[in-house]
Amino acid sequence: MAALNIAFEAPDNASGAGLSAGRPIDFDHLARQTMGDKALELEVLQMFARQARESMKELAGTEGAARAAVAHRLKGSARAVGADAIAAAAGRLEDKPADAAALAGVAASVVEAENFILKLCR
Repeated sequence: MAALNIAFEAPDNASGAGLSAGRPIDFDHLARQTMGDKALELEVLQMFARQARESMKELAGTEGAARAAVAHRLKGSARAVGADAIAAAAGRLEDKPADAAALAGVAASVVEAENFILKLCR
């Protein structure tokens, strides 16, 4: 259990400029959602990372209203775990599903969060 506490206290994420405390995940929000259970936090984040990756595959293969629906679903799950940058990017894509820059923004935020979560799992 000590390893989990260390992972959540000091992840190495120098690329998180512009995010709250340099992290793509709001741990205060996540702790409220999981009632402070660190093992559950890690499990939820791992499930979210898998779901976000699957959403990226779906986004690449859809257009229009179908893409907006996937973006909406991703936005909701991102909000649930405190991945605010992904939620914001997915919201922009939901509003403009044909916008290549919005799609790239979602991809970049998902990759950043995914890398961050992978670091926590080490």
